[in-house]
Amino acid sequence: MPDFPPLSLPDNPKLVRNLTHFARALRKAGLPIGPGRVLDAVEAVAAAGFTSRQDFYWALHACFVTKPKQRTVFAQVFRLFWRDPRYLEQMMAAMLPAIRGVQQDRPAKPAEKRAAEALLDGMLEQPDLPETEPEGTEIEIDASRTMSAEERLRTLDFEQMSTAEIAAAKRVLAQLKLPVTPIQSRRLMAAPRGHRADWRRTLRNAARQGGDLQAIARAKRRIRWPNLVVLCDISGSMSQYSRIILHFLHAAANAKGQGWARVHGFTFGTRLTNITRHLAQRDVDAALAAAGAEAQDWEGGTRIGDCLHAFNRDWSRRVMGQGAVVLLITDGLDRGGPEDLAREMQRLQLSSRRLIWLNPLLRWEGFAPKATGICAMLPYTDSFRAGHSIASLQDLAQVISSPSDAGEKARLMALL
Repeated sequence: MPDFPPLSLPDNPKLVRNLTHFARALRKAGLPIGPGRVLDAVEAVAAAGFTSRQDFYWALHACFVTKPKQRTVFAQVFRLFWRDPRYLEQMMAAMLPAIRGVQQDRPAKPAEKRAAEALLDGMLEQPDLPETEPEGTEIEIDASRTMSAEERLRTLDFEQMSTAEIAAAKRVLAQLKLPVTPIQSRRLMAAPRGHRADWRRTLRNAARQGGDLQAIARAKRRIRWPNLVVLCDISGSMSQYSRIILHFLHAAANAKGQGWARVHGFTFGTRLTNITRHLAQRDVDAALAAAGAEAQDWEGGTRIGDCLHAFNRDWSRRVMGQGAVVLLITDGLDRGGPEDLAREMQRLQLSSRRLIWLNPLLRWEGFAPKATGICAMLPYTDSFRAGHSIASLQDLAQVISSPSDAGEKARLMALL
């Protein structure tokens, strides 16, 4: 619960009207709230009273919040609506950087923009201008150094996006391509202009002609396409990132002509869940809804070592046999022992052609491998990169096609 000063009630309070307005803001922010919830909130507040700020917060929380993912949005809307006397200035500060075209001085907190967007609904709309405007001073603004809306959306953190920005990000990710170069196999195939002579086929052709050697058959090496295996963390600290990244994974699984033999998807928190068959559905909403229904550990704890052990034991030989590229998407904050985690990471790296770790925590400039889970996992990755924005996911194509691209691994290994 956010820490704010006690409530200051006016002389003539309008509790029911304020609770209705508060519920309407929560509904615009994404919480499914109906009139019945508002009536329950009025009765709960009447029973709890206003003597304790914690009682008031948790009374409304019990009436309006039904899922763990709604807690952050509720806390931000509550803070801006009830507690902070300068909530309007803070909401305008959260929304106006997009209008000014520059980055905000203070990074937005998780779900803060969605809360401000719900409370300021309709306040930022420009009034209709008259057909003829009075003459006035013409001001020219040099916008050559300002950031465009598209560029700002590319570099914006997924956790700091508003509802409209999240929808726009999903549309951009649905169009991203993740091509891969084929792998040359040791087996040969017939080719008229091959670089190698196929003596077996040459002798077979000569035997059919009575031993007469007419031409030397040529051959070249076969090519095959690797599998893409994605292991996505869906714990509480990764929920906002994992939901958007799964949209990107669905687009990669259903795109044609990118070269992947097959795309396998797994989610993990406290247990491992295979969602590959759900990603085969064409409709992204139906696919992710089915994947979310099967994965029962959304926004729970994190047991990376146990989940990697289950993958190496049950699925590694099935999906890693064709030189698969593995994308591991997690913050590395594990509750298990570092020795077991390091052993499973080493086994995963040895089974894969390339292991790429995307960590949203790398977005911070002062990031250092201090957590025991990160220290245990980092030595067994081939590339360590950030995974918090559209731009970081767009760089994956270059990372996959460049085997020597290790990202930030070398710099962070020096800090261990």
